Amino acid sequence: MSALTPLSHPQCNPVSGRSAPPAMTGRQKAAIIVRLLLSEGGALPLRDLPDHLQAVLTEQIGSMRSVDRDTLRSVVEEFLTRLEAVGLSFPGGIDGALQILDGHISATAATRLKRLASASAKADPWDRIAALEPDKLLPVLTEESVEVGAVILSKLAVAQAAELLGRLPGERARRIAYAVSQTGNIAPETVRQIGLSLVGQLEAQPVRAFDTDPVERVGAILNFSPAATRDDVLQGLTETDTDFATQVRRAIFTFADIPARLEGRDIPKATRGVDQATLINALAGASGDDDAAAAEFILSNMSQRMAATLREEMAERGKVSEKDADAAMTAIIVAIRDLESAGELALKSDDQDAA
Repeated sequence: MSALTPLSHPQCNPVSGRSAPPAMTGRQKAAIIVRLLLSEGGALPLRDLPDHLQAVLTEQIGSMRSVDRDTLRSVVEEFLTRLEAVGLSFPGGIDGALQILDGHISATAATRLKRLASASAKADPWDRIAALEPDKLLPVLTEESVEVGAVILSKLAVAQAAELLGRLPGERARRIAYAVSQTGNIAPETVRQIGLSLVGQLEAQPVRAFDTDPVERVGAILNFSPAATRDDVLQGLTETDTDFATQVRRAIFTFADIPARLEGRDIPKATRGVDQATLINALAGASGDDDAAAAEFILSNMSQRMAATLREEMAERGKVSEKDADAAMTAIIVAIRDLESAGELALKSDDQDAA
């Protein structure tokens, strides 16, 4: 379509009847190609063109009457020749470029370019809003006026709107649903301006430097820290910020947490990827009450033969240094976390434990 972008000409030539097809403008050729494709049932993304070009094309189609077969054949052949000559195509617009470059440019640059795209005359802000996750749209429906909420639901796909409406409090959902009935006379430009305002509001949120929140990051670090370091840090966090320390404790999964967080049937799978020497160091080095209980939990959920073999080797191994024991326990936790990430086992949550 871009190869035949309409130019300007008042009207198409009438049916010629002559052997040589009449000279035609780019606007007329584009109208012919569009009319031909639509008559064949083709789906054309004409709405992606700027509004003024859509208007020009529509006016040109409305001004034309008929063309002879020679002219039609000539226009189609020229169109196909131009298509075949294309070696590489680009998306046309910042939105398409961002999709191609996703993951290759920084989040800061991407955010800035999205704002530029949103401000352009061609961009439809509702396309960007419809692509957002429900969790990002839900606060907008909760905080904005019911009239704005009604416009949002009206512009979204039915399934997406239904999901969001179902997640709203009952009274809020009823008010927004009623407000939808009042949107019949809203001007298209008003709807567009609401969309632009929402996009600006949503994309004005600062880019996060980290993918996970602070609790998860601290918890992950302490998971792999020696027990003495972990206990010391948690004590300091408790003194500084009790709420944060409590959340971090919940995020931590250590060797001592295995009985509470892991199903007994998953123990053989969890220990399969740990070499026997490491497993023996962890079990034999479990000196504290909680660690010793975790070691016994592991042994009791293995086959009797395997457990007996490990107990014999633990007795032969003798005393294990704290450093070696910590390293071995960490290796077991890493193996369990890897299995969890791969979806091969699931850890029980604190809520399940309490139940």
